[in-house]
Amino acid sequence: MSTYDARDTCRQQLVDAIHLLGALGYGHGLAGYMSARDPQRDDCYWVNPLGVDFRRLRVDDLLLIGPDGEVVDGQGELNPSVDPLHGELHRARPDLAAFTHTHSPLGKAWSALGRPLAPITQDSCALFERHALYAEFGGPVTDRTEGKQIATVLGDRMAVILRNHGFLTGGRTIAEAAWLHVVMERAAEVQLLAEGAGEPYVIPDDIARATARMLSKVEYANAQFRNLYATTCTRL
Repeated sequence: MSTYDARDTCRQQLVDAIHLLGALGYGHGLAGYMSARDPQRDDCYWVNPLGVDFRRLRVDDLLLIGPDGEVVDGQGELNPSVDPLHGELHRARPDLAAFTHTHSPLGKAWSALGRPLAPITQDSCALFERHALYAEFGGPVTDRTEGKQIATVLGDRMAVILRNHGFLTGGRTIAEAAWLHVVMERAAEVQLLAEGAGEPYVIPDDIARATARMLSKVEYANAQFRNLYATTCTRL
């Protein structure tokens, strides 16, 4: 595949992922965005513009953001929170292809508790030792220093709970970044339900760790994304 074909594929995959997030109800007005590293220029990334609903986004709406945070391709408006956060994440984690941040309902609810998700089910073990908590909130992330701090908290993990804000996930593929967001949302829902009924049993660390290794394969995330997309979305 040429780099030009790879770019077209990347952009379509990004739009498909954002459509899925929208279909699942993770969109929230002007908030939330997903970015993917450009196959032609690894110091650039594609992102959805401000003001276009997740469910209505088209490939031609995407913006290409350069290494200085400027729009180098595309006509839409850039959310001022994008590059201070996503730009710093892409620069800090060249091993990851994409990042997802939304203001999903359960992501916001769980983030307000200010604690990590616990391995209380087999599925939630996928997040064990793979997500962190950014325990600060200073409003929308428009300061590059804060973006660097979030990237530091992320470290070599795959996801961050932004306290009082929502979930942020990364992926080795676009599909993985989107699927992990779904995993976090579902884990938050189950834990809130379980804790509402009593004190859930927490899976021991060694079992949770072994289960996480099984569930953390990128092929697994890609397949889960494809299945969920096929049953949830149709391309515009």
